[in-house]
Amino acid sequence: MPSLFDPIQLGALHLPNRVLMAPLTRGRATREHVPTERMATYYAQRASAGLIISEATGISREGLGWPFAPGLWTDEQVEGWKPVAAAVKQAGGRIVAQLWHMGRVVHSSFNDGRPPVSASATQAPHKAHTYEGRQPYDVARPLDAAELPRLLEDYARAARNAMTAGFDGVQVHAANGYLIDQFLRNGSNHRDDDYGGSVENRVRLLREVAATVAGEVGADRTGVRLSPNGESQGVDDSDPEPLFTAAAAALGEIGVSWLELREPGPEGTFGASDVPKVSPHIREVFHAPLVLNSDYTGEGAQAALDAGVADAISFGRPFIANPDLARRLREGLPLAQEDPKLWYSQGEEGYVDYPAAA
Repeated sequence: MPSLFDPIQLGALHLPNRVLMAPLTRGRATREHVPTERMATYYAQRASAGLIISEATGISREGLGWPFAPGLWTDEQVEGWKPVAAAVKQAGGRIVAQLWHMGRVVHSSFNDGRPPVSASATQAPHKAHTYEGRQPYDVARPLDAAELPRLLEDYARAARNAMTAGFDGVQVHAANGYLIDQFLRNGSNHRDDDYGGSVENRVRLLREVAATVAGEVGADRTGVRLSPNGESQGVDDSDPEPLFTAAAAALGEIGVSWLELREPGPEGTFGASDVPKVSPHIREVFHAPLVLNSDYTGEGAQAALDAGVADAISFGRPFIANPDLARRLREGLPLAQEDPKLWYSQGEEGYVDYPAAA
């Protein structure tokens, strides 16, 4: 079996190791969602990852509801991303852009008071992070089927913009209770049209988005993230195994070159740790490289590769305080601990000031 430090091919991308950097929202862009200079420093520091998956990046104003998160729908945002991608490549790394539509988790204050959109008229639990502090989520407006071509063009434009900005590819964010996940799971999808009801119908939007993005950048530069777990931000499904197995099979038919699965452990950020794992069933139907994520140690990651349940592992929070995580895992060096209070602050502290190991 391969080690974490053996190379792997993800479609067109040749990775020198199997320690991937998972997407991590950090809140260091501008209020206009334009990447900043310190983001180039941050990502370049972590270029020894086999692949960097960027923080979740909005495909449209409608779809982005996180303070100081970056976007990919304006020329200014594209220009802001160019030095970030260039810095990673200059440091010898590879980076893909994660394309994000948050759906019902967008607070109306981000969109001139208009309600968020989702599969159905539902409301996320808890409160949204906004520029004015924490506020209750709004009841979402169901997307009309006639609006979905416009949504697909938003994804297509963001994918094109990612390549213009210098990214090596893209990942479609279809996980964690955001828009595509809201369509996938029957706890949030109450539709009675071609996008609701049966598993085939609920997978339809994911299939269309993945095919659209692959058509823009090539299937060999397209990945997808799913979270085949229990509840994520109030989104759940009554029978996840057939749903996510069908979703993975559909992605395999499209030919996406890799699939990342988030299945949290007991301390997962979005909860849902005690449900049966769906990834073994996905492994049976999706034959391109499979990347597993969430709560892995170096030993646990290697064990997953040894057992043949994954081809690579993506690490999230360990990369925050350990920019040289791959080296630390390889050499058995101790890991530094990040300060959660600084996860989403706008400064350099807790962002670019974590040193590499001596």
